[in-house]
Amino acid sequence: MTKKSQRQQAATPKATSANPPEGFAPLLGVLRQLIADSRQQVLRAVDTVQVQTYWHIGRHIVEFEQGGAQRAAYGQRLLPQLGQALAAEFGRGFDATNLRHMRGFYLAFPIRDALRRELSWTHYRLLLRVDSAEARQWYVQEAAAQNWSTRALERQISSLYYERLLLSQDKAAVSVEAQANLAALEDSPRAFVRDPVMLEFLGLPDTGRLLEARLETALMDKLQQFLMELGKGFAFVARQQRISTETQDFYIDLVFYNYLLKCFVLIDLKTGHLTHQDVGQMDMYVRMYDDLRRGEGDNPTVGILLCGSKDQSVARYSVLNGSEQLFASKYRLVLPSEEELRLELQRDREEIEAQKSLHGENEK
Repeated sequence: MTKKSQRQQAATPKATSANPPEGFAPLLGVLRQLIADSRQQVLRAVDTVQVQTYWHIGRHIVEFEQGGAQRAAYGQRLLPQLGQALAAEFGRGFDATNLRHMRGFYLAFPIRDALRRELSWTHYRLLLRVDSAEARQWYVQEAAAQNWSTRALERQISSLYYERLLLSQDKAAVSVEAQANLAALEDSPRAFVRDPVMLEFLGLPDTGRLLEARLETALMDKLQQFLMELGKGFAFVARQQRISTETQDFYIDLVFYNYLLKCFVLIDLKTGHLTHQDVGQMDMYVRMYDDLRRGEGDNPTVGILLCGSKDQSVARYSVLNGSEQLFASKYRLVLPSEEELRLELQRDREEIEAQKSLHGENEK
């Protein structure tokens, strides 16, 4: 190589990660768009199949119920029995609560060809809480035409967008305000990966665990073992058990049944500071669990809320109003005390973080 060619080579900048070659940015843009479009196509395909499947399930349930007086009398037991059988085979997405949603879906949208491919099952579950058929159909058309995400649709329904447009003299101003409110609700490209409803439909195992932090998972493992080792009547029921309202899904970290107290015990862990919202949410869990799962002869459900932040460990108990005396006189004899739970949570956290530090040093 001559000195001239060496000088020319030296003068030519080398492509590095900090200095990519010419044309890199357009190529990256094309590939990003290709991946995003492909994911969107997969999402839409699954959405379409899921919505059609749930519509048909709802239709079959309604037609069975309408099959005569004997079947009508049986109707009250139909969904719990169907849900138990289907959930055991296909997962929690087909329990009695969700079958009830599917039945309502068919009744609200009885014409299958009128379903919009642009809308997901979560969209339709939100639409089920709109009482007016006219308003519901308007939201369907707007959500499809404007490509609203489920968060956007929920925002519009909650703000009574349709009703305000109907009553307002200045419809343009209402529309501008609504669009401004939606600007901050853009979904990330990865949002659909964390959708538990879709994951359950696809039959993916341990759906709830996809939503857990590593520290929270490790702490739950320890606490589950701790309660089982207490030997005070705890029988394990479920991990990350889902309970649902008409429009939202919630996951309870740990559920036990205590056969000495004859009641369910719900445990929820917060790795950050304990807030009033956390306490309110646990009270809601307890009330919903008593409504949905508590059997005849069972005592009121108990909720235990644990806070495992670095600077404090807190345990709080929650029971339904009116059962505090029962809780104080009987439940405390069997359940671990707040101090026991606090110390166990603190000890577990320290042990987990020590193992993490040791692992980090070994990797160096």
